[in-house]
Amino acid sequence: MYQRIRDLREDKDLTQAQMGSILSCSQRVYSNYERGDIDIPTAILIKLADFHQVSIDYLLERTTNPKINE
Repeated sequence: MYQRIRDLREDKDLTQAQMGSILSCSQRVYSNYERGDIDIPTAILIKLADFHQVSIDYLLERTTNPKINE
């Protein structure tokens, strides 16, 4: 389960359906991403990181620092 992806979505008061629309996927596919039932494609990870303005490592819980290294 990708808790941070869910938390970031909920912090913005967005539904899974709305995030699916932003990412050009269905609510069901997005839900599968959050639950970790399917791997998140690289292009989607980039879109999520850009949308939430955090690093991909932060999304994947590899760091507690949300800042993007440039």
